[in-house]
This record gives sequence, C-alpha cells and structure tokens, in this order.
Amino acid sequence: MTELAHPDRLAKLERIKEAGLAAYPSRGVEGTPVAELEAGAGTAEEHGPIIGEIVTVSGRMRDLRDFGKLIFTWLHDRSGKIQIGLQKNRLAEWWPNRKLFDSGDLVAFRGELGYTQKGQLTIWASEVHLLSKSLAPPPEKWHGLSDVEARYRRRYVDLWASEGVRDVFIKRSQILSLCRRFLEERGYMEVETPTLHPIVGGAAAKPFSTHHNALDMELYLRIAPELYLKRLIVGGLERVFEFSRNFRNEGLSTRHNPEFTMLELYQAQADYSHMMELTESMIELLARELHGDTKVEFRGKTYDWKAPFARKRYADLFHEANGFEIFDEERVAAKAAELKLSPEFAKMGYWKLAGEVFEETVEPNLDGPIFVTDYPVALCPLAKTSSEDPRFAERFELFLGGIELGNAFTELNDPSEQMARFEAQVDSKDPETPGEVDVDYVQALEYGMPPTGGLGIGIDRLVMVLTGQDSIRDVLLFPTMRPQQSEPGSEGDDAEQEPGK
Repeated sequence: MTELAHPDRLAKLERIKEAGLAAYPSRGVEGTPVAELEAGAGTAEEHGPIIGEIVTVSGRMRDLRDFGKLIFTWLHDRSGKIQIGLQKNRLAEWWPNRKLFDSGDLVAFRGELGYTQKGQLTIWASEVHLLSKSLAPPPEKWHGLSDVEARYRRRYVDLWASEGVRDVFIKRSQILSLCRRFLEERGYMEVETPTLHPIVGGAAAKPFSTHHNALDMELYLRIAPELYLKRLIVGGLERVFEFSRNFRNEGLSTRHNPEFTMLELYQAQADYSHMMELTESMIELLARELHGDTKVEFRGKTYDWKAPFARKRYADLFHEANGFEIFDEERVAAKAAELKLSPEFAKMGYWKLAGEVFEETVEPNLDGPIFVTDYPVALCPLAKTSSEDPRFAERFELFLGGIELGNAFTELNDPSEQMARFEAQVDSKDPETPGEVDVDYVQALEYGMPPTGGLGIGIDRLVMVLTGQDSIRDVLLFPTMRPQQSEPGSEGDDAEQEPGK
C-alpha cells in the first residue's frame, strides 16, 4: 500500500474480509442515472410519477451524516447526486456493518424513491452493496495554489471531488461530437493519418524524436497532420478532417501543453474565405449548443461568437501597434532590441524577427473574436500567395482574448514554388523548421492538387474559451507535468514557462 491508504480504512478492510463480505466484488450493479430519476420525480408538491417506485443507483458515497438510527449520505454518479436515507428499520441485516462504510466508498443502493419532510428528493434504501472500498480518504476541499498541482496529478480524484470539473470534460466531449456532426453534414469525411513521421512538416515547431529499431531509422511524433491530409485531397477525397493528437517539444504555459488536440480539415475548390465562413458558422453553433446563446464568459470578459467575426490585415495591425510598416527592417530590428527579444531570432532571418515583434506587440491585444488576415508570405511556407499583393499570403489566424485559436490558408498547390519554399526553410537557421525537403509531398503536388482551403483549430484552447477555463491544463484530463520532487500540491511544483521565451 502507499502512504495514501489510511490505517483506519485498512483495518475496516480486514474486518470486511473477516465478515466474509466482498470489498472488491467482480460483478457490478448497474443503476439508473441520477439525472434520469430527478427528471421523472417532479417536485415534492407534485409527487412525480416515479415517486414510490423501487429504484437502484450506483456511484460514490460522500458526506455521511449519522443521526443514530438514521444516516444520510449523498450518492454521486456521472450525471449528478442524490440523497440516500439509511434507516435501521429498513436495513436490519446491514445495520451492524454500517461503521465499515466510509465517505468515498463506491456503493449501490436499492430502495424507494421519496422525499424528506424538508422536500429533499431521497432514496430510502432497503439494500446496500459495497462495490469498492476506498482506502484513501477523499479530500475535504481542493482550493488555492497549494492544491493546484495535486488536482492535475490526481485528476481521478479531482473529477469527483472538485465542483464543476467533471462538467468541463463532459462539455469537451460534446464539443468534439458537435464538430463531427457539423462537418459530416457538410460532406466531410473523418480520416486518420500517421502519428509517426519520417520528416517533420506541416508547422514550425520542435519535434519529439524516436528510433524505430526494425527499420533503423529516426521518426518524429507529428507536429501537424497537414501534409498527409493534403495528400488525400490529391487522392480525390475532396473534404476530409481529422482530430489529431500532435506533439511539440516546447515549454509549458496556460496556452501550451506538449501533447495537444487539433481539428484539421481540408476542402477542395475552396479558399481561405470559405474557411472563415466555415469557422464562424461552426463556433457560433458550438456556443449556442453549449450555452443557448452566442455569448460566453472567458477570463472575466464577455465575448460574442455571433458571426460574422471582425477581420483585419496583419500589416495594418502591425502598423497600428508599432507606428511603422512591417517592411521597415531597421525599425523592426530596433523594436526587437527594445523588447529584448533573443538575438537568435535575428540569426534565423528578418521575417522570423518581424513575426516575433508581431507576437509581442499585437497578439496580446487582439480581443476578438477577430480574423487576422493576409500574413507576409515569408511566414507562410504552405500558403498561396495573394493575387492582389505578392508580398502577402492568403492566410488567417483566429484570435480571442489574445489567444490564437485557429490557422487557415488557401493552400499552395504549385509544386515548383512549394519545392523552393521547402528548400528555403532547410537553408534557414531556424531550429523549428524542417531539416530536409519532403520530396514525396512535392511529388504528390506534381500529380495535381485542386484549389484547396485548409483550417486548423486548437481544440484545447477552444474548449478553454467555451467553458471559461483559464488554463489549458484545466481542459486536459492528464496534462503533462514535471517529475514530482516534493509533497503533492507544494507551491511551485510545476511552474509554467512560455515556450521559446
């Protein structure tokens, strides 16, 4: 046993065994969801149609209140909680064993559904079945910074011990289902592409690498599924999407986790304008389905997801924030020095530095929802050049509350230009760009890819916004944590760090 197992509970476990009872039976007891019982019960005044029926519930028992010949407790399941009344006259055979049960035990109750004198919906139990003895006492309360790390490390406790946590993950599941339905209704097909890549591609990020013994070759956990999904467009699957687990070897922050979920989709005969319209429609639908309205609360502010969203060009936003054009290399360099950006960025080329200045001076102030459009082409190696101004590419990013939620292009489908851009990436000194050209992808383009629009949305960040959570770790069931070197919950145990800063 670990240090969490309480001596008193261990002693009760031995007494349960001595009494010939099963502390961990092999067969469960399937009960009616609590929410279903509440929906059918009506009020104490109405005495709904199922009052008086014999019902069964199963879940975790919490907060026992012993009044001698009467015990009240709460039974929690995935759908909610309901009060259980345990009376000596109804449970004569079980009553001598009542002291062997503790808050936190998993239990099934069978009994008559009714109300207390105060009008509280209650199951008056006639049978009690222990499903699993809890040896670790449940926490009384999770609160404050000193307990944050323990909540993430022991999510299996946090889900039932902390108010509202389970609801966040139920809503996350609903968001995924709604996105699937939205896309399938528009003719998109869900696909799966490789997680292990022989060449890094589809985004600018540091990868995790691994070695395949049988092939004696280095492979990389994908940083994005983009290049494989666009191969499928070449193959004639004209509308595809994937919920992909991506991996980037970066720092931790309220917006970053090394393992995260993206929704990526591609549509033939579309461009980035189509992707804007699709993004607006989908997120507005999500907000309405989750909240009954387009307005959501996030980090103390109210945001409205009603379409259309604001649109503003990258270069215009840069000029407004800094007072000079993004093509003014001398002033961009001076601004970078003023911001104390790493000199390493300048070594990677002018546009790397300019992009960092934009991130520092513009992005934190993008309240939104807003589409930032028409990025400098040098920052978009996979996007088609604008026909109106060859200095810019047909790309947008979606922001809300200073956080990037999505990224989209009119996809570059000219194989010669794509080869040249890949080669330029390889020649750069940016460690986050591919170290070799993905020749197979260029060959795919040589067979012909139709005009295509593509979109990637960060599901974790989107869930943050739609459920009002401040940190990405609050919407990940098991966020990445540093090795534990002190007592659980100690302050500073897992301090956040912005990647690349």
